[in-house]
Amino acid sequence: MTNKETVLVTGGSGFLGMRIIAQLLQKGYNVHTTVRSLESVERIGNALKSNRIPSENLSFFEAELTNDTNWEDAMKECKYVLSVASPVFFDKPKNEEEAFRPAREGILRILRLARKADVKRVVMTSNFGAVGFTQTDKSRTTTEEDWTNTDNTAVSVYERSKTLAEMAAWEFIKREGENLEFTTVNPVAILGPSLDEHVSGSFHLLQNLINGTMKAVPNIPLNIVDVRDVADLHIRAMEIKEANGHRFIATSDGQISLQEIVQLIKTKRPEIAQKITSRKVPALVLRIVALFNEKAKEGVLLSRLNRNVSNRKAKTILNWKPVASKEDSVLAAVDTLIRYNLIK
Repeated sequence: MTNKETVLVTGGSGFLGMRIIAQLLQKGYNVHTTVRSLESVERIGNALKSNRIPSENLSFFEAELTNDTNWEDAMKECKYVLSVASPVFFDKPKNEEEAFRPAREGILRILRLARKADVKRVVMTSNFGAVGFTQTDKSRTTTEEDWTNTDNTAVSVYERSKTLAEMAAWEFIKREGENLEFTTVNPVAILGPSLDEHVSGSFHLLQNLINGTMKAVPNIPLNIVDVRDVADLHIRAMEIKEANGHRFIATSDGQISLQEIVQLIKTKRPEIAQKITSRKVPALVLRIVALFNEKAKEGVLLSRLNRNVSNRKAKTILNWKPVASKEDSVLAAVDTLIRYNLIK
């Protein structure tokens, strides 16, 4: 049985995009998805099949955020668009504008074409980097009212590009959106199980720990969320009337530190923990190194962030409740790395 409604998911070959597609198909939606190359079609089909998810209601379109080709066809008859895809850089951008422009122009292209196609609502995947990466006041809770200060040079180019892209999207809706509805989902670090060997950037942290690349572990607290919960939140933001015009932080309850993650893996998955270091980086050392090292500079910023992050809005408006704990999400991600031989 299928719903009559059709949803476009951009970036269908990605870790989150594929999970959203899977949940939409299971709910009976017709799904369109864009991929940068149709070479991805077989991999996506195999991943869905291996997870026993029927894919007869899934259609593929080759399209990129940098041009208009095939987007009108992809949006044809779609009631909703879930804008999950982000620009991909195979080489480090030569300058910041080279990074900012594709992210900003990509979402504006989708919004213009969605308005033209009479799409009802666009849900944009932004990220927590657009919300709380300069919120260091630990006496209060970080909420969707917060915005990252893009003038802070310790914020990475990627996080600044996501912030500026989301700002541009809200400005477009305000000035030119007409009847187009819009909402954003702002996830913290996404972990959890993958449908295939394709994982998100957040997994690199676990890989660096397990592979022994990280020689010492700073005591940096983190907020994490399970990919299954992020997908569910996207669909609720799409379906529920009251979501229009809102941002929603996607995070599990509470926080977990890097050192707690180390102990969790050593306790629960000792067979792959032999290379994980027990050395710790004192906060003072991290601050000194940050004077000379950009990565350390970002690390200091992360250590100072207010990690008291609220998911109350998603729970209240969307009746969303994370099904996976922080620990479950970490271990599911570790199991994905084991299953697909992604550990050296």
